[in-house]
Amino acid sequence: MHCPFCQHENTRVIDSRVSDDGVTIRRRRECEACGERFSTLETIELKLPTIIKSDGRRENFDARKLRLGFDRALQKRPVSEEHVEASVRAVVHQLRMTAEREIASRRLGEFVMGELRKLDHVGYVRFASVYRAFEDVADFREELDRLEHDLPGEGQLSLLGGASPGTESTEKGRKR
Repeated sequence: MHCPFCQHENTRVIDSRVSDDGVTIRRRRECEACGERFSTLETIELKLPTIIKSDGRRENFDARKLRLGFDRALQKRPVSEEHVEASVRAVVHQLRMTAEREIASRRLGEFVMGELRKLDHVGYVRFASVYRAFEDVADFREELDRLEHDLPGEGQLSLLGGASPGTESTEKGRKR
């Protein structure tokens, strides 16, 4: 590791600690030449599959784009950051578990929809409407009917009106 201060090639590790989430290691280092100290973060680098877009282009997987997709679908929805992060991690885990070098963007979209379906029905329908290119109200109705048939009474906000039975509301009308 090169020293960021004097660019000397040799630094020594003074202290190492695993982060709270267990995903990174923080190392405290000291330069042998100038004596300056600095910290580094070490993470596991796993190769995720290349994404094959619908037009045939290939792109490296980008976790920021994945998170942005979740954020757009869940905008102004009562879903905690922790739950969103867990869903993003679940999608990344599914990608890793495919053990494939390339994966179609449609399949990645299916992974995302599976997580959104568990997380928030409205967010799921928002994402599905763009992902499946709904063209009219009938497409929305069809998806809503399928969703309500598959997942009756799970305690999420009703898709077509008031709160589901057993759902607590806050003063703003959102469930907890």
